Amino acid sequence: MTRLRRKALVALFLFTLFIFGAMMGLRTLKPSDGFSDLAPGMDFTGERSERRRLDARDAVAASPGQFHMDSSDTKVVFTRSDRDYSIFYDVHIFYYLWYGSPSVDNKYIHWDHVLVPHWDPKIAASHAQGRHMPPEDIASSFYPELGPYSSRDPKVLESHMAQIEASAAGVLVLSWYPPGVADDHGGPTEDLVPAVMDAAHRHSIKVAFHIQPYKGRTDQTIHDNIKYIINRYGKHGAFYRFKTSTGQVLPLFYVYDSYLTPPESWAELLTAKGAHSIRGTPYDGIFVGLIVEERHKHDIRASGFDGIYTYFASNGFSFGSSHQNWKAIKTFCDSNNLLFIPSVGPGYVDTAVRPWNNHNTRNRVNGRYYETSLQAALSVRPEIVTITSFNQWHEGTQVERAVPKKTTSRLYLDYQPNQPDHYLQLTRQWAENFNKEKDNWLM
Repeated sequence: MTRLRRKALVALFLFTLFIFGAMMGLRTLKPSDGFSDLAPGMDFTGERSERRRLDARDAVAASPGQFHMDSSDTKVVFTRSDRDYSIFYDVHIFYYLWYGSPSVDNKYIHWDHVLVPHWDPKIAASHAQGRHMPPEDIASSFYPELGPYSSRDPKVLESHMAQIEASAAGVLVLSWYPPGVADDHGGPTEDLVPAVMDAAHRHSIKVAFHIQPYKGRTDQTIHDNIKYIINRYGKHGAFYRFKTSTGQVLPLFYVYDSYLTPPESWAELLTAKGAHSIRGTPYDGIFVGLIVEERHKHDIRASGFDGIYTYFASNGFSFGSSHQNWKAIKTFCDSNNLLFIPSVGPGYVDTAVRPWNNHNTRNRVNGRYYETSLQAALSVRPEIVTITSFNQWHEGTQVERAVPKKTTSRLYLDYQPNQPDHYLQLTRQWAENFNKEKDNWLM
């Protein structure tokens, strides 16, 4: 009997030890290992990057509304009758202007996007073809609360700015094409930019430009684009500028698919000795290139860019978008005086436009995927975090309000059991924690 009791005690001890070890192992999981149970905003210590953030005293001096400056120089605190709340200029959110509807544009634009065929004819033959037929069948796996809207509708713009303000993102990064130029599935939208700037200004939101690839884009045409943007919008109260470590206050530009232009061509524009350099001129700025493959970080450095961003919201899709690589990219950037700007998103599903691409789908898991991505971004202590996206509905990365929708032919994904503003609220929660963490990094 004594021997049996001793064996039972030994077994109980080993079982307890196993449970303790398992619990400790779970606590050490990295963001790339799975969905962490840590609350938003981990405790970090250490020194802040030498680069300085946007000085909001310069940036928001002309902003309307009731606000006062907090101790941080990257936010505006709004005062309402019942509470105070902030927006943060180190949280940037990608925004798209390419949508159209019959009531405003006489036709649907982008909501009727074609089903893009796979480049391999054998694979393409096994998937649906054609185009979507709004309003019941739209080119998205989710359905917007505003319906298939027009980006030109003033009420839509106002709603969008209110939603972005609610999310606490302080900088709208506008997908931009030169005048008269458009993506393959839409129409020119540059004429709409003043309305976006005005709407953003009413909510104290700043606007940066996300320069898209277009036919014939070169370092020389980008030079002309930068001059156009600064000449036309540089004096607007919503125009975003970033304060550098040397005290310069410069416009910040994201350049999508920057790798399409060779480094030696970019160097003509972005280095001081370039043939048509903008450095030290009224058109100088902070230029941020896209990293997809690992080699792109070296190309970005050689090109004369000032920073690197990752854009894609699908963890593992590319080297740049893989959370597990962000620490190494940040180290490279720190060693080369470059900004590292990780991009995070609530999920990814583009099968409504690329039906063969389900292997890159990243389910939202009621917000857990988003929180894991945000945690991964904060863990490398970035100066700026970008959100992909406010309204890229085709790729299912939107944080814009969405609603449940079922038709005779479609059952759309939704945010349930959460509310339509769930991802706006998560963005605010993490933006506030990001701001608090930056204060901790100084300690």
